[in-house]
Amino acid sequence: MTIVIAYGTDQYGRAALAHGAAQAELRREDLVVVNATRGDSLVDRRYADDAEIERIKAELQTLGLSVSMRHDVVPDVADAVIEVAEQVDATLIVVGVKHRSPVGKALLGSVAQRVILDAECPVLAVKPDPLADTV
Repeated sequence: MTIVIAYGTDQYGRAALAHGAAQAELRREDLVVVNATRGDSLVDRRYADDAEIERIKAELQTLGLSVSMRHDVVPDVADAVIEVAEQVDATLIVVGVKHRSPVGKALLGSVAQRVILDAECPVLAVKPDPLADTV
């Protein structure tokens, strides 16, 4: 059994990471953390550098969790998260969500929204809690 976390370096990604880790501990499941971009860290601030990826993996492993990381440049981030979930037969995907304006919803797609609507498994959508979202 595996939980997939859609991770970005912002507060929404950290919320997903914290909640995903908590679910993995509770359910005694493995974790796959997906940090993907259509660009790279120079143009996408949510794309982690290699040092951050290693730090996250080490922190999760200190909790006793089995963790693998997917850190890729992809054509579509939502598709990448969904594909990983299908590959590992995920029991849950965890995504961070943020409020978007009506114009933002009309003009730009949301990775979280597409994952929520298109994933075959359940999706847990979480908001940041500045007092609690740390691994």
